Amino acid sequence: MLKKIPDEFEIGKSVAPNQYSALTLAYIGDCVYELYVRTYLIKDKDYPVNVLHKTATKYVKASAQADYFRRIEGILTEEETAVYKRGRNTNSHPPKNAEMIDYKIATGVEALIGYTYLKGDTERLIYLLGFLTEDST
Repeated sequence: MLKKIPDEFEIGKSVAPNQYSALTLAYIGDCVYELYVRTYLIKDKDYPVNVLHKTATKYVKASAQADYFRRIEGILTEEETAVYKRGRNTNSHPPKNAEMIDYKIATGVEALIGYTYLKGDTERLIYLLGFLTEDST
């Protein structure tokens, strides 16, 4: 697991994390979230890729992200809640297979993860993502 964000990315030096749009935060948060899921899935065994893909979708689909949010909602700081709400309230269009409310919550989650990542708060990021795999599937 990533313990330190590499210095060469200079995260937060040119643009402060709170200056990014909510959708940009969600864009990077989606990547970080999926990387965590994929890393979690391969940590104990080398599964076939089709099994990994099917299992990963159970974690990354909008409804699963909405369930994840319900697990972390009570431990978020005011700042984190505000970032989540910025993401949730963006004008985005869900894919055909997702409910609008789940998709909005998922966008908020991804914005929160992206913001935490861009802040360089790896300890908090890993703590929050740890709830993703707790009592899952």
